[in-house]
Amino acid sequence: MKTISAVLLVAALSSATACHDFLDVNTNPNAPPSVAANTYLPPMLHWMVTSPQLDGRFIGRYTQQWFLTVGVTALSTWDRMGYDPGSDNGAQQWRDVYWSLGQNLIDMNAKAQAEERWDLLGVGMILKAWGWQVLTDYHGEIVIQEAFDQYRTTFDYDTQEYAYQEVERLLDSAMVLLRRTDGLVDAAYLAKGDKIYNGDRTKWLKFAHGLMALHLNHYSNKASLYDPAAVIAHIDSSFVSNADDALLTYPNTNNDDRNFWGRTRDNITNYRQTNFIVGLMDSTQFGVVDPRMARMLSPSPDGQYRGLDVNVVNFGALTTAQQPNNFYGYPGAGGLQAPGRYLFDDRAKMPAMTYAQLQFIKAEAALRMGNQALALTAYANGISSHIAFVNSRNLAAGQTPPQITATEKSTFLASPQVVPAVLKLSHIRSQKVIAQFAWGHDEMWLDMRRYHYTDLDPVSGLQVFRGFAPPTNPYPDNGGLVVQRVRPRYNSEYVWNRPGLQAIGGLDANYHTVPMWIIQP
Repeated sequence: MKTISAVLLVAALSSATACHDFLDVNTNPNAPPSVAANTYLPPMLHWMVTSPQLDGRFIGRYTQQWFLTVGVTALSTWDRMGYDPGSDNGAQQWRDVYWSLGQNLIDMNAKAQAEERWDLLGVGMILKAWGWQVLTDYHGEIVIQEAFDQYRTTFDYDTQEYAYQEVERLLDSAMVLLRRTDGLVDAAYLAKGDKIYNGDRTKWLKFAHGLMALHLNHYSNKASLYDPAAVIAHIDSSFVSNADDALLTYPNTNNDDRNFWGRTRDNITNYRQTNFIVGLMDSTQFGVVDPRMARMLSPSPDGQYRGLDVNVVNFGALTTAQQPNNFYGYPGAGGLQAPGRYLFDDRAKMPAMTYAQLQFIKAEAALRMGNQALALTAYANGISSHIAFVNSRNLAAGQTPPQITATEKSTFLASPQVVPAVLKLSHIRSQKVIAQFAWGHDEMWLDMRRYHYTDLDPVSGLQVFRGFAPPTNPYPDNGGLVVQRVRPRYNSEYVWNRPGLQAIGGLDANYHTVPMWIIQP
């Protein structure tokens, strides 16, 4: 009935000049009906970098980067590898891919294509590929083919295999477009909306190659599809140093345009570091103290670095002096408008992809090829470049941790426990966790699922993710299983698209424990 009424209304308006005039006077001069293609870009780049951090509050507990402790009297759902029924918690990327980017990205790409702005269209293709990549790695099956069909009220889900094919197609297109110099390719025009690379299409081309490498490396459990040489080739066409890192600078003038992890926004004040992340850096797992620990993590009031047990409510038996400070470096709710630490500062630049991250992906691919020399070189490059990354983040105005010195760096890299003669998967996996701490949530979690959280290194017999252990008391709906995916966004899917969910088993209580296609043989 609503559809019929809408059709009649449109017909009436189309035939009435008076109505047409009436609509004209309601045009908003401050929100023109048509805008330049490059003006769409800034908010979409903002969400590409920022929405993973909003979801990181929850996924960071699956990966045990942090633990919700202050103000709780029981273990939280997410710390137990569960979820919050009837809530949109953990679904920010879903919202932003389908809505914040959504039709805006379609319109930007259509205008860019019509105007032959191939550089802007190439960036748009990257954004489209990024969206499907993070969503399918996060949720498994997602809606792609029917996602923006305005004539549908329910939507069928596509397989994860289809999503992966679509990501590859989009990235191939982006690479072709970003190599073009004809038409209206214009760095100055692109720069007006490009808040990451300031209009440099060659850096976006490197980013596309990096995203393709990350994408192809996810096939590691599928022997017939995994091609480590292709992964390495794309990385070699991607970032060559930290100067290529994709970093977003937040204006830091209003609440919503500050770094999401900054103290002013107060989004991680009640979280504390875990035994797992501390153990990777305090010598527990590698026998030497990582100089990055004192620059990335937060000490207790007594000056020691401790993590929390994810199976114990709050701080357990730790005294007040032993309880880890918040990530800003202060006890309790302290640190408001004071200097932060590492990525936990209002002014911190947040990455979407880094050279260090790609070097660890290259090291894994090389190791799987049996090329120890190449793997070791990439691995050492990853550590070295991440140390430089940590120093750069802590150079922000007023940050308190001192710079890691050249001597500290060289001593650490010279340790055979850190850079061994024979590299093992557990080295790569552990160092990649450190390099992605507090920002690379989607990739870190998929890595853990690719290795089933607790797989053993076939060479050393050590656990690939050293020191990681699933919670001993998982969420009741799990049936004792580990989490494998996040359920689709509640308010769009469980309220409005239940037929679509029914078809993929999304209404089952344990849907979040169903392994995804990409991690299966």
